Amino acid sequence: MTTIRIDGRDCPTRSDINLLQACLEAGANLPYFCWHPELGSVGACRQCAIKQFSGPDDRKGRIVMACMTPVSENTIISIDDPEARDFRASVIEWMMVNHPHDCPVCEEGGECHLQDMTVMTGHNTRRYRFTKRTHRNQDLGPFVKHEMNRCIACYRCVRFYRDYAGGDDLAAFASHDNVYFGRAEDGTLQNAFSGNLVEICPTGVFTDKPFSTVYTRKWDMRGTPSVCVHCAVGCNTIVNAREETLRRVLNRYNTDINRYVLCDRGRFGHGFVNAPTRIRTPLNTIDGQQVSVPMADALTAFARMAAKGRIVGIASPRAALETCFSLHTLVGPQHFATGQTRHEQECTELAHALLTRHPGALPTLHEMESADAVLVLGEDVCATAPRLGLSLRQSVRQASFHTADNAKVPRWMDAAVRTLGSECPSALHVMTPAPTDLDSVAAETFRAAPDDIARLGFAIAHEIDPSATPVTDLAPDDAVRATRIAHALMAARKPLIVSGMQYGSLALMQAASSIAAALARATPAAGLSLVLPECNSMGLAMIGGLPLETVMEQARAGEISTLIIVENDLTRDLSPADVAELVAAVPDIVVIDHTVTPLCHHASLILPVAAFSECSGTLVSQEGRAQRFFQVVFPPAPIQAGWRWIQALARSLDPPPRPITGLLGWRDLNEVLAALAMAFPNLAQAAMAAPGADYRINGEKLRSQTYRASGRTVIRSFISVRDQPPPASPDTPFSSSMEGAYGPEMPGALVPTYQAPAWNSVQALNRFQFEIGGPMRGGPSGIRLLSHAEHHDTEPHPYAYATDIPAPYAPQADAVLVLPDTRLFGSEELSMFSPPIIARSTAPMLGLPASVTTSDRMVLHLEDGPHILPVEPVPGLPAGIALCPAHMVARAFRFPRMARLETVPGEGERS
Repeated sequence: MTTIRIDGRDCPTRSDINLLQACLEAGANLPYFCWHPELGSVGACRQCAIKQFSGPDDRKGRIVMACMTPVSENTIISIDDPEARDFRASVIEWMMVNHPHDCPVCEEGGECHLQDMTVMTGHNTRRYRFTKRTHRNQDLGPFVKHEMNRCIACYRCVRFYRDYAGGDDLAAFASHDNVYFGRAEDGTLQNAFSGNLVEICPTGVFTDKPFSTVYTRKWDMRGTPSVCVHCAVGCNTIVNAREETLRRVLNRYNTDINRYVLCDRGRFGHGFVNAPTRIRTPLNTIDGQQVSVPMADALTAFARMAAKGRIVGIASPRAALETCFSLHTLVGPQHFATGQTRHEQECTELAHALLTRHPGALPTLHEMESADAVLVLGEDVCATAPRLGLSLRQSVRQASFHTADNAKVPRWMDAAVRTLGSECPSALHVMTPAPTDLDSVAAETFRAAPDDIARLGFAIAHEIDPSATPVTDLAPDDAVRATRIAHALMAARKPLIVSGMQYGSLALMQAASSIAAALARATPAAGLSLVLPECNSMGLAMIGGLPLETVMEQARAGEISTLIIVENDLTRDLSPADVAELVAAVPDIVVIDHTVTPLCHHASLILPVAAFSECSGTLVSQEGRAQRFFQVVFPPAPIQAGWRWIQALARSLDPPPRPITGLLGWRDLNEVLAALAMAFPNLAQAAMAAPGADYRINGEKLRSQTYRASGRTVIRSFISVRDQPPPASPDTPFSSSMEGAYGPEMPGALVPTYQAPAWNSVQALNRFQFEIGGPMRGGPSGIRLLSHAEHHDTEPHPYAYATDIPAPYAPQADAVLVLPDTRLFGSEELSMFSPPIIARSTAPMLGLPASVTTSDRMVLHLEDGPHILPVEPVPGLPAGIALCPAHMVARAFRFPRMARLETVPGEGERS
């Protein structure tokens, strides 16, 4: 720590930051545009000018840019110096010369950083009276809306898009005062993080296009903290609602996970909540027709079904922990299924076991960015866990940081560090069957079948630790590659191994764990990360249950009278033949879901459950972090949380079985979590993921709207001007209005929006942090259920390496190895009900090696029948492998399998 003097006030600060950060952390209001905590400094806008003095006797000083000036001991600066204030005022004035001054119609209005900074500099008079420069706006696709005339040329957009996120289709064109930020021609932005331009841009140049269709000012929307449900990473979000309709999703800062950035699927995939496919009323099948019935009649119908015999429940890895546990309590552990196939369940349980006994580190996403050697083993993380992929992209910069340290260049001086690191080698090794978005920054890529990649992984583990199982019949080239990668990993201070379930290979995950464990013997910081498929896959693995195959066996034996399916589309898990057999064998099927699935057409009873924005609950991410999402929308009855529906079903039983009597008495989420802690001690800490519904600040609930929210009567003025009490939820500590407590010291898990005096945009986040880019003042969001310390206390030595090494893959003349082609847009279930995501998804294609694609269309014969697909040549794909779109076939067929491939009869070869 060091001390600087700001306008006569001594302020302790860090020594490795610039003066702009120091001023902001000291609570001073200093305007800026081009600087961003995640992007560093380039000194492009000149807005953060301050006066720096050489010593106590210096009365004149000199103007410096705070973002480009490092902190030094006893630095004396002034923000309020008249010359500095005049300089900043002149900067903002010429920046605004060509700005349209269209705040009343700009969608950024009310949460615009430019508005805040103009007020902060005192700029309130426009003197420019000549013709303004104008630009033509571009169509940038379904996510981002473009209004180039509002640009102030801060360069944040291209620095984020190109330098940070790795995109190459957005650039700065022209120069001087005619610079243009956009594409070379109209077209959809291709980068997976393009939506972050909405928050990165300090003005209204880039805005949220889907939000434009349901636009509402920030101060008129309710907001609550939430968690992304579109993959297992567990990114933190803020959800905004108005008139009981979900309007948008924003990034919520979590220092350990997503920090300032959210992927496009997480930002725009929420459209399923408002889609026409929503289930909004109970439906009961009467005389072969599904008719809407009151809630009481639906429960009576269930009681009649339950009286016929055994009830079996199928949960879902996309359902909240509380919902899965309540179903487990209702049907009992002998009749509770996870909703996963046996192979998928084995994979998730293996991932949990490997992470639990790993002797090294389980790094967070932020810690992964500082890994100095990374091996990705058989997982396209940019498609299955995009935010993790972005963290690995940042890890490539570690060599440039070390070079900058040796040259005594601060790491935050972005342009200089990138120049110094332009020739630094990458330490990222990617081994996958197909190309990935990380290939362009990798030191080495390797294409092979999953089993061959696993074999190479086991060989690397043996090179690091000779006690690991050897691979005796490895090809010479692969042996050399294994030695080379092993030495690179051993030379690193923070090596990281990443794998996952994309290809359903147990061997891949075991190989990754073996490498990480071998490294951990000498390097305790050696990390392991395993990617899981769904937002609560890890939580369900910690509960356990029966696989779907067991349920099918019970159904065939006539042992199931009523089947309860909660938030699970079984047609994505089972083949059409299995689904038809299940429907025929089970007399009554009860579907509890928020979205219509194909199985709903065969259900005897359908109950409408609340989506993630309409209830509160807990999810466990792939790293074992339990996190809470909170209700922001209050839907009309009978839509309610899944666990409340299951409780209602239990109460309808007469008399209720003794084991479920505890379920009948739950009043709120706190009591559900208390019961969960007693039933599953390994999940006990999940109750501490966030403060409970009884949390108060000075006796007040927390407000979920800004203090500028308009009156409640305005929303209903066309009905009545009489005030209506705001809706209340027993499961959250929030008031659904602007009344209540709010401040930067509130718990990090409960921050519903970012706002502070003089700061109304997302940049207000700096007022909620002790250190910019560091932890929140109110503490962390979520709690890790798998702790690093636990591993060292319980891990037996030596590590038990896997011994089941697969045989090498041998291509066959009459068949291909079919692998799932997982895509960022199009493979995940819920996001495919969101219109902008649908617009970004591409047509299903069959990926084949470029050397064998002789026809435009091919027939792929799988167990569920033939699939005729257009052919897409995939560069580098190994011979004998085909990529089939993951969403086209049931999950039972997504894992590697041999299949016959033939040309469509009657069609010629590719022209």
